[in-house]
Amino acid sequence: MFQPFVLSLFLYFPEDKSEYGPAAITFTIFVIGALLTMRLIIKVSKREAQKAKELEEKLLTKNNSQGNSEH
Repeated sequence: MFQPFVLSLFLYFPEDKSEYGPAAITFTIFVIGALLTMRLIIKVSKREAQKAKELEEKLLTKNNSQGNSEH
């Protein structure tokens, strides 16, 4: 008897199934937004990693050329 009352505080299942439509549309919009944001973050992260790698190679090349000229 107490358990259904507690569940009814957190869960709402409408008898009119047309109420599911707006919720499904909102959910879909947010999922698409989350996926696009995730892809954008991954793309920017890869770009930054490539820049860091190029900078590291440039610095290593510069250090090697300076090290070779000292000997």
